[in-house]
Amino acid sequence: MQKLTPAMDKQGSDHGDPPRFSFDRPLHAAIARATAGQSPAALVQAYTDWAQHLLFSPDKQIELAEEAFQNWMHFLQYCPEAVLDPDCEACVELTPNDKRFAGDAWHSWPFNAISQGFLLTQQWWHHATIGVKGVSAHHEDIASFVARQMLDVVSPANFLLTNPEVLETTFQQGGINLVRGVMNFFEDQQRVVEGKKPIGADAFQVGRDVAVTPGKVVARNGLMELIQYAPATDRVYREPVLIVPAWIMKYYILDLSPANSLVKFLVDRGHTVFILSWKNPTGEERDLGMDDYRRLGVMAALEAVSAMVPGQLIHAAGYCLGGTLLAIAAAAMARDGDKRLGSLSLLAAQTDFTEAGELMLFIDEAQVSFLEDMMAEQGYLDTRQMAGAFQLLRSNDLIWSTMVQSYLKGERPPMFDLMAWNADATRMPYRMHSEYLRRLFLDNALATGHFEVDGRPVSLRDIRVPIFAVSTISDHVAPWRSVYKIQALTDADVTFVLSNGGHNAGIVNPPGRPNRKHQIATHIENENYVAPDVWQQNAVHHDGSWWPCWQGWLVKHSSADRAPVGTMGAPSNAHAPLADAPGTYVLSS
Repeated sequence: MQKLTPAMDKQGSDHGDPPRFSFDRPLHAAIARATAGQSPAALVQAYTDWAQHLLFSPDKQIELAEEAFQNWMHFLQYCPEAVLDPDCEACVELTPNDKRFAGDAWHSWPFNAISQGFLLTQQWWHHATIGVKGVSAHHEDIASFVARQMLDVVSPANFLLTNPEVLETTFQQGGINLVRGVMNFFEDQQRVVEGKKPIGADAFQVGRDVAVTPGKVVARNGLMELIQYAPATDRVYREPVLIVPAWIMKYYILDLSPANSLVKFLVDRGHTVFILSWKNPTGEERDLGMDDYRRLGVMAALEAVSAMVPGQLIHAAGYCLGGTLLAIAAAAMARDGDKRLGSLSLLAAQTDFTEAGELMLFIDEAQVSFLEDMMAEQGYLDTRQMAGAFQLLRSNDLIWSTMVQSYLKGERPPMFDLMAWNADATRMPYRMHSEYLRRLFLDNALATGHFEVDGRPVSLRDIRVPIFAVSTISDHVAPWRSVYKIQALTDADVTFVLSNGGHNAGIVNPPGRPNRKHQIATHIENENYVAPDVWQQNAVHHDGSWWPCWQGWLVKHSSADRAPVGTMGAPSNAHAPLADAPGTYVLSS
C-alpha cells in the first residue's frame, strides 16, 4: 500500500499549530460545539448590517408599515369569508415546494385562517429582510434565511393543537399516535447518543443490500481503494470508465440497489467500470489537502487503470466535489501534455463558485475562520456538523415534516436505499476542507485561473476533450446555473443536461421510473455562448432518465469494435485483486 504523505503547498490558510498560549482556538471550538459549527460573529455581522440600514431607512420602514396594515385588513376580510366558503380566495398562495398546508384539512375553519395568518407573517418578514438599501447581498441572504428558519420553527404545522391532520389522527387513534411519537423521540435520541444509524437503515447493509455489483479492489493506498467491476457482457468497449465520487459522501450512491445502480447500468451495457472508494479520514489525516486528493486519488487511479487497460483512452466521470477535483486534474493534465483522457463527464459538479446557491450562506471569512478553529481541534469536520448545514437548506422537508410525522403522528417515514446512504456520512480533513472553502468558494480560484497544481496555475480552457455535464433543476448544493458555467470556461464541446430532481435524486435517476424528464443540447467549441435561461427555453425536452443519453454519448466517443473480456486487475503490473467489492474503506464509520 502506498504510503500516505501529505503534499505541502502554499495554497489555503495557515494550518500550523496555534500560538502556545492562544485562547482563541479552544474558545471558538467550544462555541462551535454549542452552535453546530455556525459562527455567532457571522450572524451578528449580517443582522447588524441589516438592522442599521433599516434603522436609517424611513422609506423602507413606511413601506413595511403600509404592508403590515394592508395584510392585517386583508386577513380581517378573509376570516369571515373563510368561515362561509373554505375555498374562497386565499391571502397568500402556497409555493409549489411548500407542502405544509396543502392537505384538505387545512381548508377548514379555523385552520385556514391560522395557516394564512402564518403565511402573511412569513411574507412580511421576507420583504422586511430584502431590499434594504446599503445591505450587502451576502448579509441580506443570511438575514432573510435566518428569519425564515426562525419562522419555520413556529409554523402551525409543527404543533398538535394547530395542525388539523395531527388532530384528526389523534382523535382516530385515541392518542396512541402521541404515545408512539414519544417512544420514537426517545429511541432517536438514544441512537444519536450511541452513534447508531437511523431506525430502518440497518436493512440496507453495504455489500449485502447496496453496493452489491460484483467487482474487485485492484489498487489501494492510504486515501482510496480502486474498484474494478466484473464484466457482464462477452465483449466490452475498449475505453474504460473511471468514476471519481465526492469524498463528502460514500461512493456507493452510484452503486445503490441493483435497480438504481449507475455502475451496474454501465457494466450491463458493456463498459469496463472503475470507481474510487475514499477512506473516511480521522484526525490522523488532518493535513491532507486538495492536492493530496488529486495526487493520491485521481492521478493514482489513472495510473492504475492505464496499467490494467494499456494503450486506451479513459472516460473520466466525477460527481459533485469529485467532479470539481477531476476538472482540476484534467486541466493540469492538459497543461502538461498528458493525453490519457478520452472524455470528461461532470455530474452536478461546479467549476465556478460565484453562484453556488444557498450553501454560500454558510461561507464567508468569519464563518470559514470559525470552522478552521473548530476543525483544528479535532482534525476534521464532523459528519453531524456537515449534515446539519445541508438539512437547514431544506428544513421543512428534512427536519420539521419528519418530526411531525415521527413524533406527532407517530409514523416512521419509510426507509429506502438513498435515505440509508445519506445517513452513512463521512468526515472532511481539516486542511482539505479549509482549502476547498477558501480557494474554490471564497477566492473562486479555479474559474479565474489562479488555482495552482505543482506550483503553477491551471486553466480549464486547456481542456480539449468532449465534456458531458449533468445538472438538476432543484439542486441546492450545486445549482444548475452554476454547473452550466462550464460552457463559458472551456473551449471543448460541451453536452449539457438539465434533469429534474435534486442533487442526489436527480443523479440517481435510473430508466423506468415515473415522472423523469430532462433537457439536453450540445454546445460546439466555436459556437457563441448561450445564456442559461435561453438554453433552458430552447433545449430539447425528453421524457425519462438521462442515463441512456450519457451511455450513448460514451459509446459515440468509444471505439467502434469491442474487446474480449480480460482478467480482473493486472497481476503482472502489481494490480492483483486485493479484496472483493465493496472493499474495506467504505465500511469505516
